[in-house]
Amino acid sequence: MVYLVIGLGNPGKRYESTRHNVGFMVVEKLADRWKIELKHNSFNALWGKGGVDGKSVLLAKPQTFMNLSGTAARRLQSFFKTDISRLIVIHDDLDLPFGSIRMKAGGGTAGHKGLASIESDLGSSDFIRVRLGIGKPVDKSRIEGYVLEPFRKEDQVVLQQVIERAADASAEIVLNGLQKAIGKYQTKNMNFLKKED
Repeated sequence: MVYLVIGLGNPGKRYESTRHNVGFMVVEKLADRWKIELKHNSFNALWGKGGVDGKSVLLAKPQTFMNLSGTAARRLQSFFKTDISRLIVIHDDLDLPFGSIRMKAGGGTAGHKGLASIESDLGSSDFIRVRLGIGKPVDKSRIEGYVLEPFRKEDQVVLQQVIERAADASAEIVLNGLQKAIGKYQTKNMNFLKKED
């Protein structure tokens, strides 16, 4: 049975370092760690497949832009016959403070258009979510611009540690299940960060 790990984001140089693209960043970290090349460009996604400790894993970055992420999710899930319980979606979350990582199976979309697209196209919300907090602007009218802005320079060290931890959490879900991952890696804040010497 294949585990399908989808990171959400927008394709292209313009968006690669933006807050909305943390899902892509985590999938790229997993691809590097697991030596899985994202060399296939089909099913509206860049994807690659490999084996991890006896588990078959497919990593994917939808290339449809965020609001149509469900197209890639549906096509990949249908072709590889992935059970919904083995679909892991990694995405940014405005409702969580920057640095936090939360995981759950099922739930709503909280206005996240990528999640809404996946739920609509799959006809189910029962997939696993790995949610990475990006914080939110005080002025709610700035939200659309905020998610499409690059992370601030002063956030880069924290961001790299968050991506590492989110990759650890996603790997733990694949290898040992969601509850183990929650117990080891779920955070409400940045207390897990390594302090600089």
